[in-house]
Amino acid sequence: MAVLRGRVRRGQGDAVRDDPLDAAQERRVRAVLALGGVPQADLPDGVQQVRLRLLERTASGREAPRDVSAWAAVVASNLAMDWHRARRRQDRLGERLAALRQADQPSGEDTSLLSLAVAQGLDELPDVQRQVVVLRFYADLPVRGIAEELGIPEGTVKSRLHTAVRALRARLHEDEVV
Repeated sequence: MAVLRGRVRRGQGDAVRDDPLDAAQERRVRAVLALGGVPQADLPDGVQQVRLRLLERTASGREAPRDVSAWAAVVASNLAMDWHRARRRQDRLGERLAALRQADQPSGEDTSLLSLAVAQGLDELPDVQRQVVVLRFYADLPVRGIAEELGIPEGTVKSRLHTAVRALRARLHEDEVV
């Protein structure tokens, strides 16, 4: 229960609750979610999901994670993948509806060309590759930590990273961004 000790949430009136995530862990979770493509408006829900899963894990009697920060980053990465899957389903439904209405919907993204190209490149990666890229380069987990948290061999993590980086690099060259 060391995971759940004495983190006090402020700004909630007289109610004092223990928070399983400290401020640094919460920032890391937010960063992983954001870099995983989750919009800013959905970040608080994602952080709450990570908290809930940590509390559920502890309440079910399972052992607390050795490294809560790494565990939370992996859970956040999984949530980001789930968000992308749901978004793809919504996008396909939207495309079908648009085809029925035959209406164009303009894109209003005001972002730099490089950021857009990287985001699109990440979206096109298979889920397992996007997950290791986000955990390695955005959550700053070492290869060994990623392997332990995902339950896969280090060689698999390295292979997925190599393949994903090569695909992203090719994408950026194709789009003549770099």
